[in-house]
Amino acid sequence: MGKKTKKPGKGKEKTERKTARAEEKKARRETKKLSPEDDIDAILLSIQKEEAKKKEVHVDDNVPAPSPRSNCSLTVNPLKETELILYGGEFYNGNKTFVYGDLYRYDVEKLEWKLVSSPNSPPPRSAHQAVAWKNYVYIFGGEFTSPNQERFHHYKDFWMLDLKTNQWEQLNLKGCPSPRSGHRMVLYKHKIILFGGFYDTLREVRYYNDLFVFDLDQFKWQEIKPKPGAMWPTARSGFQLFVYQDDIFLYGGYSKEVSSDKSNSEKGIVHSDMWSLDPKTWEWNKVKKSGMPPGPRAGFSMCVHKRRALLFGGVVDIEVEGDVMMSLFLNELYGFQLDTNRWYPLELRKEKSTKDKLKKIEQNCPDDVNKINPACTTREETEESEDEENNIDDISKNIASNMSIDDGETLTKSEGKAEESSAKLDIQSSLPEVVKPCGRINACMAVGRDTLYIYGGMMEIKDQEITLDDLYSLNLSKLDEWKCIIPVCYFFSS
Repeated sequence: MGKKTKKPGKGKEKTERKTARAEEKKARRETKKLSPEDDIDAILLSIQKEEAKKKEVHVDDNVPAPSPRSNCSLTVNPLKETELILYGGEFYNGNKTFVYGDLYRYDVEKLEWKLVSSPNSPPPRSAHQAVAWKNYVYIFGGEFTSPNQERFHHYKDFWMLDLKTNQWEQLNLKGCPSPRSGHRMVLYKHKIILFGGFYDTLREVRYYNDLFVFDLDQFKWQEIKPKPGAMWPTARSGFQLFVYQDDIFLYGGYSKEVSSDKSNSEKGIVHSDMWSLDPKTWEWNKVKKSGMPPGPRAGFSMCVHKRRALLFGGVVDIEVEGDVMMSLFLNELYGFQLDTNRWYPLELRKEKSTKDKLKKIEQNCPDDVNKINPACTTREETEESEDEENNIDDISKNIASNMSIDDGETLTKSEGKAEESSAKLDIQSSLPEVVKPCGRINACMAVGRDTLYIYGGMMEIKDQEITLDDLYSLNLSKLDEWKCIIPVCYFFSS
């Protein structure tokens, strides 16, 4: 479930390094001294010239899977529920950032990718939003980052992709939202609802809490402004927005605020509040969290299946031992029952079966074997342990305390227990391994034909960022097991 331990002082050192890098980057940006790799206008102009050379739609069949990426969009084809539409995203290799504008279509039955190249395509972007309606996918906003991450360009362009012809069309309409990324869009009947996001002005970052509606019949944007005294969510990005019947729910998000002291430093805020929007009156109301809600986290993904919303992943930074920070990249799956507004953790049925078998083994294991053999440790005990590395050390000490060295040969104090311990290990190795996506943030998530799909995202191991390119599926009717369709290839940053 991601990182769980750090040595004392390491978290503080990491925070100081990140702060120093951020200050250096800000200073360079404010001097306006651009390297060729940071001249976004020149980069986008070059991309535009290349795009202009395309004269017709070209589809490559059965191509390799997309490169590792996060902050892309994954949409189920409304004309064919067994096809996923993947667009854009970004990949950071530790030195440079690569932003994509490629379009893939994935057949989940044939397990085949198609790469689509079309004239008049949108420029590359990440952290945009996509909504599918009839035979179209609509995309708004997002950002383009220079390779050295010194400059950002936020889009306010609005695009329509025809899934029958693979042709793009830019919709130049009045009243559209301002440039932004990290916003969220959902489809409600024949309307696209857009809320929030952020915009980097080079000198400061602005977070939004504005609400826009796009009528797909009339092709018109409308901004919905709060009535005097009305309740309204605070500005944020990276939240989740989802629809159930005549309610639009908003959950979580992230924003920064400048501290009130003289330092003018920025403090990150992870939101864990929940709101519902009535699309008939455009009034917001706070939703009381009941049941077993997830803890505050950033970078999680959500989508809706029938009468429940599903939440996966995210990251939480925990301060331990003073200035030491611990980052947890999560792979938990939560459900939010939309007709009762109750949260609950979702556990796979196969996991329960495996857990029961482990309990039976533990009951049959003698106490001293339990101390020696980690195979006889229940899953609950493992989850309750505070420190995996300390657990390993404790197990090693237990093993050492039951062993003695004699002329270079290792012997157990109790020869009679060795056979029994070995037998328990054999039983453990015969148990089915529980497959799960690793903890991550900014992953793509979609539901089609009662199946949940999770693609890509980002996590960290120690101080290294890892961009993922794996694809998992989960049958939401059976909830029996995760299936790894594409295994992960780890791409470490330096």
